[in-house]
Amino acid sequence: MRKVLVTGSSGLIGSACVSHFDAIGWEVHGVDNNQRRDLFGAEGDTSWNLARLRHGTRHFHHHDMDIRHRPAVLELLATLTPDFVIHCAAQPSHDLAASRPFDDFDINATGTLNLLEAVRQSAPEAVFAHLSTNKVYGDAPNEIPMRELPTRWEYDDPAYANGIDETMRIDRSKHSLFGASKLAADILVQEYGRYFGMKTACFRGGCLTGPAHAAVELHGFLAYLIACCRDGRPYTVFGYQGKQVRDNIHAVDVARVFEAFYENPRCGEVYNLGGGRANSVSVLEAIARAEAATGKKLAYTIIDTPRAGDHRCYITNLAKICRDFPGWSVTKSLDDIFSEIAAQKPR
Repeated sequence: MRKVLVTGSSGLIGSACVSHFDAIGWEVHGVDNNQRRDLFGAEGDTSWNLARLRHGTRHFHHHDMDIRHRPAVLELLATLTPDFVIHCAAQPSHDLAASRPFDDFDINATGTLNLLEAVRQSAPEAVFAHLSTNKVYGDAPNEIPMRELPTRWEYDDPAYANGIDETMRIDRSKHSLFGASKLAADILVQEYGRYFGMKTACFRGGCLTGPAHAAVELHGFLAYLIACCRDGRPYTVFGYQGKQVRDNIHAVDVARVFEAFYENPRCGEVYNLGGGRANSVSVLEAIARAEAATGKKLAYTIIDTPRAGDHRCYITNLAKICRDFPGWSVTKSLDDIFSEIAAQKPR
């Protein structure tokens, strides 16, 4: 039986990976210490998701461990020697990083280094998929010429008609400390592939979403917005008149592309990963969709100041990832995503 280790296994993407690989017959080991609760409070608690996984899987083993603890990481990898490592654990908030910079860097950058070196020492033939972020590009995407439409910003350059590809620069821009720590991890993952010949890839996620998200205001845009509408909570829109655009991809499609990478790995590769143009939506458009999906009105306020370094419009160009993994595609539409999250019962 093939063996996969998933970090951040109680989170949105990690739990989707646990479920996916358990369903296809892998032995699945998850690492998670519910750090999300420490970062975001009770609303970020993922213990309910861990309970769901324990109840609904057959070959899942949970390890309550902090990836910052280097000796524990080294020991676990030496014991398990997995075939595949999917690294989803992170401090994920663009904004929270500024108030907890040491935690942010130690989790995102040093934790990634701990895992990479443990894999190199104990399982050098293993495939390593790292969940990176489009924030590694900083605010450079905002330099693309744009035009303002009634409900969204749109690229005003035909070169970006299909979105942003992997040639977007990663320096000379404002990243947020979160973007900087994730970029450090991204470069490490590439280097362990290119320098040591390990089978590694960075998947630079856009807005990753789904009903298993323990969404909070500081992280989990779409799931949080829909939950506020469903549950009658107020919502704040940060800048850009609510016309900022994101493309959204369901967690199950992320898990599927990781399997595709395992079957056809590369060394030190990077991929932009999102829902693409078909799954793009502005905040204003998302509010209208959420109201339609829930049958309720959202009480929201728009403030003038955007989040520092935030993207005005980000749509993922999926050409490279679809070329390298022709059997993979986005299967969950925006309609699917909104209906699934709207149907989720409040926790």
